[in-house]
Amino acid sequence: MAGGKIRKEKASSRGAPSSNHYQGGISFHKSKGQHILKNPLLVDSIVQKSGIKSTDVVLEIGPGTGNLTKKLLEAGKMVVAIELDPRMVLELQRRFQGTPFSNRLKVIQGDVLKTDLPYFDICVANIPYQISSPLTFKLLNHPTSFRCAIIMFQREFAMRLVAKPGDTLYCRLSVNTQLYARVSHLLKVGKNNFRPPPKVDSSVVRIEPRKPRPQVNPKEWDGFIRICFIRKNKTLGSIFRIKNVLSMLEKNYKTLQALQQSQNGSSGSTDVEMDISGLGDSEDQRMDMDDGIDDEMEVEDGDADGEASEFKQKVLAVLKERDYYEKRSSKLSQEEFLHLLAQFNRAGIHFS
Repeated sequence: MAGGKIRKEKASSRGAPSSNHYQGGISFHKSKGQHILKNPLLVDSIVQKSGIKSTDVVLEIGPGTGNLTKKLLEAGKMVVAIELDPRMVLELQRRFQGTPFSNRLKVIQGDVLKTDLPYFDICVANIPYQISSPLTFKLLNHPTSFRCAIIMFQREFAMRLVAKPGDTLYCRLSVNTQLYARVSHLLKVGKNNFRPPPKVDSSVVRIEPRKPRPQVNPKEWDGFIRICFIRKNKTLGSIFRIKNVLSMLEKNYKTLQALQQSQNGSSGSTDVEMDISGLGDSEDQRMDMDDGIDDEMEVEDGDADGEASEFKQKVLAVLKERDYYEKRSSKLSQEEFLHLLAQFNRAGIHFS
């Protein structure tokens, strides 16, 4: 039935010079992020810039009809391809069946976000853009060390990954990614290099995991960075005077104090959960510059509640101690964020 439907659709489009939605009789679904690389020179350039060694096991995500897969097989020892669409899986198997590559290609059918990743040395992928953020952090959370990942992203998402302090696109995604990896921009790719063409341009990015991985509690870090980037262009002094922020931090503070007392002074925060896959979420896919809505922020002022005011002063004192009160998240470096988080923790203020 699927084949009949495809033939009918092809027949109805004969009036057009050519259809960008077909290759080898397979229809591509934009809604599923299926945009197949059609420019062989671009494919060659991506493989060349990947630096694949002849001994490498290459992970490919979303191989489609295998245009990039063929070049990866020529360059590396083995390719493990993860593909969700069963039609594409069959096409890959047909394409390489009976060729010298057949015993060096392993195809896994499934959702990459729900699949346990195998061992690999390098990842090279043209991915569905809607999984960009969760996939990035799934890769960075992979327990087996890999050399790097060369991934095609929507251009603006890619530029947020590589953004530096002071850049317009510098955001929570930039900070989270660069804590765990060195990120660099390799290629700008126009939309006409794909079949069917996406609505926006793309970029190829190199992601190289930091070794060793920073010893930071990911939940604590994530809670801290989320607050800092509520409005990245506001001063930290303004952000940490927001009532909801202070209320949450005070609740954490009292909970930890009670826990420490019940454990005779031992810290309840020493058990560090190192799973960082949760850092990538749907919010990272949005292309706005700030999180939150400024008009909805109610700032804690006045001293109606003495205890609340005392805790507020404790929080603000940490900011003022090292001159962070007037600084803005949009300008802070990775080292400054790490330092400020450590200062808060030393004062007994936690974010998870």
